[in-house]
Amino acid sequence: MIFLRKILKGIDTMSKYAGLSARWFAWLLVLVGAYETILRHWFNAPTVWAYDSLCMAGGVVYIMGWSYCYLIDSHIRVDLFYTRLSERNKAIMDIISSLIFFFPLMIVLVWISSKWAVKAWRINETMIATYGILPLLPSGRYLLLDHCYCFFKV
Repeated sequence: MIFLRKILKGIDTMSKYAGLSARWFAWLLVLVGAYETILRHWFNAPTVWAYDSLCMAGGVVYIMGWSYCYLIDSHIRVDLFYTRLSERNKAIMDIISSLIFFFPLMIVLVWISSKWAVKAWRINETMIATYGILPLLPSGRYLLLDHCYCFFKV
């Protein structure tokens, strides 16, 4: 039992640091978005790399924030029914909804994202719009890692 608690504590720690690092990618979104907007609209000098950077940073914020939301219990529920339940019935509802919705979704996402990450690694995939300047590989790794975090978090 102690071993299982250590594993769960490790997963919680990884989820916490995933959420804490996602906030820096949110700052990156704001700064790169503002930089691109200023250059594009005021100086008529758009950049090639900003759009792809925004796409990758936005994806990282989304997928790394997902496990953090489960850690702090702030994910979306239908509160119309959930808030009226007792603590025992809330736990039962969480188990049932996880078995029906969460685990099948996570199994499919881990399976698909692992295929994407392996493919990106094998062919050294890059972003199309930047003509190969930005590699796509880190984004695929984050996607796979966070889906695994979410799967083990619940």
